[in-house]
Amino acid sequence: QVRLVESGGGLVHPGGSLRLSCAASGTIFSINVMGWYRQAPGKERELVATITNLGTTNYADSVKGRFTISRDNAKNTVYLQMNSLKPQDTAVYYCRLVHAYAYWGQGTQVTVSS
Repeated sequence: QVRLVESGGGLVHPGGSLRLSCAASGTIFSINVMGWYRQAPGKERELVATITNLGTTNYADSVKGRFTISRDNAKNTVYLQMNSLKPQDTAVYYCRLVHAYAYWGQGTQVTVSS
């Protein structure tokens, strides 16, 4: 079984930065994809960014140039550096791990407000 625990969410002013972390524990297959999704009230959950074990990344158009996803394979941890945050980025951010199966974290709240 795999457990994902997110951290780093909080309240930030527009233009500010946050760094999210997601630590995976349990049996993690070497070949996997980790990523971040977000869900705002009244909206569908959407992809933010993903990264493979080889380091291949992809981003939603809305966050390109502002967010950076990275990972530490030895620690089974994925990060999301969020810069130039906008109110539209306000959402619960969920960590996801996919290998043979898909797993979700419980989410961490990010609020961008003045």
